[in-house]
Parts: sequence; structure tokens; C-alpha cells
Amino acid sequence: VQLQGRGGGLVQAGGSLRLSCAASGRTFSSYAMGWFRQAPGKEREFVATISWSGGRTYYADSVKGRFTISRDNAKNTIYLQMNALKPEDTAVYFCAAGGLLVVTTTGYDYWGQGTQVTVSS
Repeated sequence: VQLQGRGGGLVQAGGSLRLSCAASGRTFSSYAMGWFRQAPGKEREFVATISWSGGRTYYADSVKGRFTISRDNAKNTIYLQMNALKPEDTAVYFCAAGGLLVVTTTGYDYWGQGTQVTVSS
């Protein structure tokens, strides 16, 4: 599975962005998918994950109520709608595919290249 994330950019605090991650391969719909982020000097951290069917989602406490993860298996694509953005959301955002609905990086086998999100105050 190859993943291509896009949609990052520069936005003011309180604004919104929508990230997308397109996957190649016929088995996309069998994978749980996740979003992680990594700020400079920090470890990569969990943001959100969604089950293969889209029926289950989990979020980090820091983004709950502001971010929404979704997927369209017909388009082999997942999304991360980010609202009410804060400067502390600034990071490189990575999409990932794995076999389990987990919040740790070790649970994912395939990673996108990352897309930069910068939130100005």
C-alpha cells in the first residue's frame, strides 16, 4: 500500500483545513487508517484512527471535538477535517495504514510522506 497525503498549509488560529490521503492497492478497504503528527523536536503522536468500515473512530483528547476522520473506500481515500485550529496543532501530519485500530505508531505498517500544517496565532 502506498499513501499520498495532501492538503496541508498555513492557516490562522480558529481556521480550518482538510487533509486527504489517497492509497494505492486493492486492499485499502481492509486496513484501519490513522493520522499522526510530529512537531519539531517532538515524537510522532496519535491524532485519530478509523476502522476499515468507517464504523469506529478514536481521537486524541487534544483534538476531540475539533477534528473528524472519515474514509471513502470507493475512492481509496481518508480525510481529516480540522476545525478550530490552534497554534499547537502545527506539525507534519502523516497518514498510516495498519491491521489494527490502535493509537501507537507500531500498529501501522504503511506511512505517507507527511504534509505540513502551520497554524499562526
